[in-house]
Amino acid sequence: MNYTAEAPAVWDPAFAEADDCLLSSDQCVIRGQHYFVKGRIEIPVIGSGEMFSWGVWVSLSRESFSRAVELWDTPGREAEKPSFGWLTTDLPVYPTTTRYLKTHVHTRPVGERPFVELEPTDHPLAVEQRTGITLERVREIAAAVLHADDGERQ
Repeated sequence: MNYTAEAPAVWDPAFAEADDCLLSSDQCVIRGQHYFVKGRIEIPVIGSGEMFSWGVWVSLSRESFSRAVELWDTPGREAEKPSFGWLTTDLPVYPTTTRYLKTHVHTRPVGERPFVELEPTDHPLAVEQRTGITLERVREIAAAVLHADDGERQ
């Protein structure tokens, strides 16, 4: 019931050797100038009581990223106000790009990935987050993601 991106769409594997770049399972810095955190876009599955989620990367300002890092292991961090960010994950199952959609990143308790709330637009991903998806749509997404993964391995 979820799909996750390993790195922001703008990450290049060549960055891994650079002193001013970092990619961990939760945070990313590129050239000491671009800052990202990994979060979850959650979409209710209609009639099931379950959530489908996309593990995505969101770019944050230097100030918001610094604050997130400062509070990373601090209990009560979920009381922080959300931070503005830009979605930096390509989700190819949508007819228009998902990269650079506007978001609000909500910190959750220690150990939980942030909740990524999309700005309420008419983009299909934002609509799905607001209205939910069917189990059939979950199957469509799974088939598309599996097919894309097969293509990458060839």
